[in-house]
Amino acid sequence: MSISLLLDNADPRIWAKLFKSGLFNGITTNPTLLKVAGQPCTLSNIKELVKKAKLIGCKELHIQAWGGNASEIKACGVSIGSLSSPEMQVHVKIPITKSGSEAARELINANFSVTFTACYEIKQVLIAAAIGANYIAPYLGRINDQGRNGMIELKTMQEILQRTNSNCQILVASLRSISEINHLASQGIKIFTINERLAQDLFNCEETLKASEKFEEDASNC
Repeated sequence: MSISLLLDNADPRIWAKLFKSGLFNGITTNPTLLKVAGQPCTLSNIKELVKKAKLIGCKELHIQAWGGNASEIKACGVSIGSLSSPEMQVHVKIPITKSGSEAARELINANFSVTFTACYEIKQVLIAAAIGANYIAPYLGRINDQGRNGMIELKTMQEILQRTNSNCQILVASLRSISEINHLASQGIKIFTINERLAQDLFNCEETLKASEKFEEDASNC
């Protein structure tokens, strides 16, 4: 698999606009993003969002389950994971807590795809690998905010998963700059979820824009 970019957003209007670029393979969401986008965090609304994601060609959608205990998280996760289809894989996001781990184990045993989220420490990849999660999402920017070197820690996470032959993949979240993606991609990490600002920044190259304008000018004067 080559680079896979996911859009970290819960607003279908933003989805439709940015998916036209061809950059994105999928979307990640969580209750906080839903709140920001004015989207109700309800299963009925999640079903509507899944329909809208399919219409724009989304191939994978990571939706966070919620609940006050492992049983509630599992039940929510089953409802979310059951929305998968041949056209679009729906992954169940779960915070990597003890109750989240309990729910994730049962979901994985029932053949649902699980993405552990809110990863802040290297040791948490051991949980993801041991349980058999499909993805784990470390929060790079927030790790750096704690005064630690997130780049080095994510590299260590990647080495642990590779050297233990784990099938779990790192899905980097809380990115602050394109240069972070460049560096991590050079270390073999392939999956990143980015916000609208970073998506726009990928195309922000003044010299390329000038060259494109010149090509168009010359084409019209041939």
